Amino acid sequence: MTFLLVLVLSLTLTSRIDAADAPSAAKTKSAPPAKGYAFFGNHNELVEKAKQERNLRILVNMDPATLKAAAKAFNQRYPFISLHAQEITGTDMAQRNVLEIKSGRAREWDIVYPSRDLYSEYLPYLWKIDLLHMAERGVLQIPAAMIDPKNRNIVAPYTRIIASAYNKTSLSAEQLPKSWEDFLKPDFKGKKFAMDIGPRPMACLVPAWGLEKTLEFARKLAAQEPIWVRGVSRTLPSIVSGEIPIMMGTLLHSVKRAELKDRTGALQHLVLEPVPVYLTSEQAILATAQNRHAAVLWLEWMASAESQKIADDQEPMGSSHLFRGGGVEQELRGKKLSWVNWEQHANMESWMAKLFEAYGFPNAQR
Repeated sequence: MTFLLVLVLSLTLTSRIDAADAPSAAKTKSAPPAKGYAFFGNHNELVEKAKQERNLRILVNMDPATLKAAAKAFNQRYPFISLHAQEITGTDMAQRNVLEIKSGRAREWDIVYPSRDLYSEYLPYLWKIDLLHMAERGVLQIPAAMIDPKNRNIVAPYTRIIASAYNKTSLSAEQLPKSWEDFLKPDFKGKKFAMDIGPRPMACLVPAWGLEKTLEFARKLAAQEPIWVRGVSRTLPSIVSGEIPIMMGTLLHSVKRAELKDRTGALQHLVLEPVPVYLTSEQAILATAQNRHAAVLWLEWMASAESQKIADDQEPMGSSHLFRGGGVEQELRGKKLSWVNWEQHANMESWMAKLFEAYGFPNAQR
């Protein structure tokens, strides 16, 4: 369901985001800006141009509560912008958005969500601004790794962690798996754990394990005869009730949100290494954007300490692992990661198709 938020703000703009409020960008010597890309060498220039625009319209993939709180905080940081923010979720809505962009019927939007499922279709319609160069030079306070290094104009401000959810009354500490491979033990054979039919969680192990090892692991998991499920909306309540003892491979922030609602305290999460993680909530500025400079300020603000704390508080655990001191970074600190970086994400669709086949299903699914 679409979430709509309209904020009308007042009329002055202050200065740039304080360095203390956002992770410091690398100040080392950076490569020159990409050919054909716009860039700004001075943050004040961005601010002055944004003052003249006085509006911003964004269509983003964010949790509704997070978006509402983020918009309010952005208002306090930049109280000159009239902000119209709308949530977009799912491949169907993204496909509709792409068609609207291609037909010229999406000109009201400044920022859009370039869904990874349709990534290449969005690229020709995005403003070519070299956010990466600006971040490396310190003009923008955005960790460079949050920015697509190839296209240079897309930011992913959040990280998702793949974890497992279990019922602590169904499994003792001694019975819990200590590694991913422990799910292959005889104790977990025959409907003893749930597993999502969608192979994205398993695909996120490829960076650490390689494709062949991950495919072999998938085949062995399927031979364990798991309880196949689709998503967590119905699965987590079944874990709380004890019907399902444990689910392998689900989003940590979804489990932690359910934990807060679980009055029994039975629902718990388990983070196994290597910890699969990937960047999410991609945002970019349309080439047809009427408020480009205000849009850049929004993208920068999304990487700020204030924004990252909101994501942790609202989702919870929704910040980026690239933000030092955030909930996600602290959760992952010292752990071995299997990070699907920007370059590897281009292979995700292929990996998922092969994993779906390894599960023994006839047709690949996203």
